[in-house]
Amino acid sequence: MTLRLPGALPLGIIGAVMLFLGSFGGGAIRNRGGVLEALDLDFLSYGHGAGISNAVFWAGVATLLVAWAVLGRRHVLNRTEGAEKRVRTALWAWVLPLLPAAPMLSRDVYSYLMQGAMLRDGYDPYTQGAAVNPGPFLLEVSHDWRNTTTPYGPLHLWIGEGVTRLVGDNVTAGVVVYKLISVLGFAAIAWAVPRIARALGGDPALALWLGVANPVMILHMVGGMHNESVMVGLVSLGLLASLHRRFLLGVALIAVAVSLKATAAIALPFVVWLATIHYAKRIHRVPAFVLSGAVGVVETLAVVAAVTWLSGSSWGWLSEISGNSKVINPLALPSLLASWITWLIQVFQTSFEYNTALGVLRSISMVLMLAGLVIVWWLFRQNERRAVAGTALAYQVAFVFNSVTLPWYYASVISLVGAVRPPEWVLRLAVGASVVVTLAFTGSGNHQLYNTWWMLGVFVIAWFLTDWVFGRDLTGPWPARGAAPHAPADRGERPPADPAVSHPR
Repeated sequence: MTLRLPGALPLGIIGAVMLFLGSFGGGAIRNRGGVLEALDLDFLSYGHGAGISNAVFWAGVATLLVAWAVLGRRHVLNRTEGAEKRVRTALWAWVLPLLPAAPMLSRDVYSYLMQGAMLRDGYDPYTQGAAVNPGPFLLEVSHDWRNTTTPYGPLHLWIGEGVTRLVGDNVTAGVVVYKLISVLGFAAIAWAVPRIARALGGDPALALWLGVANPVMILHMVGGMHNESVMVGLVSLGLLASLHRRFLLGVALIAVAVSLKATAAIALPFVVWLATIHYAKRIHRVPAFVLSGAVGVVETLAVVAAVTWLSGSSWGWLSEISGNSKVINPLALPSLLASWITWLIQVFQTSFEYNTALGVLRSISMVLMLAGLVIVWWLFRQNERRAVAGTALAYQVAFVFNSVTLPWYYASVISLVGAVRPPEWVLRLAVGASVVVTLAFTGSGNHQLYNTWWMLGVFVIAWFLTDWVFGRDLTGPWPARGAAPHAPADRGERPPADPAVSHPR
């Protein structure tokens, strides 16, 4: 009998509610204060209570993941009628219970509040660490970042300053406001991605399912409240505007995203291709390319300069972009290779240090990343679909070879993959990788990427779940409902003999 699962919509709602309930004890909880302390339930954040909270949280992650897989198998990949509406309904039904949830999978939102408070109080987050400004926000910032400058752009600080001026030093109110900002960015992604798919002749239901309803997107954009949500939303809107020949608007939106986080700039060279493809129908391709590129560069610099000036910030972020290089995890290729090489060399030379290998590999990797970005940009210039596909691939190249890669970075890739009509092997890879990333990070923000047995199990789950999503049935040894049980075979009974058939040699 084929294993039958409940409907995707109620299953995902159950998962989201469990995430909401588990987040207050199993998420990125406050060091001081918080909802549980106010309700005299803070025992759920430590000891056996924390174990219960984490169990509920992980059950929610698993249930949401299965719901997403069911939605894709039953409605998206089977191309059922009304699939896009079903995905959109499920998406927002799953997001709704996360609106009042505590931060999950990352403590970055507390750093955002701290950095905004620093600018509000007259400090420079590009030259000073959070420790210079003691207060309620500092108590919630991870110890790793208390003496670290920020790598984000002036728009990030401007938003943070506005939030902290609005809420004062109230951490809970600040988290609520950032949740609303994250949801606005997420809504922009959800609105733009299916329209990008339509403009490219793709499947909007597939684009929405893979690129927005994906658990990686929901958990990290809404649950984690990362500024990636606003950045990817602006880039998505910019690409959509460019596909509709509104290139000045498209570049302006992406330039605003650059002023939030520099990663957004990866999309700009592909907007130049989109403009070149359009204007080459009227003038020669070379002057079309030169004109599009020149206007794009000038407009980007003007927009970023305007945001920097209006925010009262500085250009110091350009020298701090690599400020989070202390993060080590195998999502970044140099970190992964450094761990393997260190292990191998230490077999023969025990004094060899991991940081030695990491420093060399990060330098090599940066060169490879720049070369890879140029190669992808040049190879994906033929038409609009190729240009948008190249944008996704360029982001992937950047994240593989970057010194630091974190799970929410992949929002830039995931949001576009389903929109460009990719081959099935790419879809399978995207689904499998989404499962792995979803299950590799805990509610508190720690990762399991160096937990060998855990990750082995995660890869097995990803393999079988991806196979199931793309049509393979999960069957069990039990009979179908209402079917008669199989009688034991009579070993003495022989089947009737088949007529002899001669075969030519």
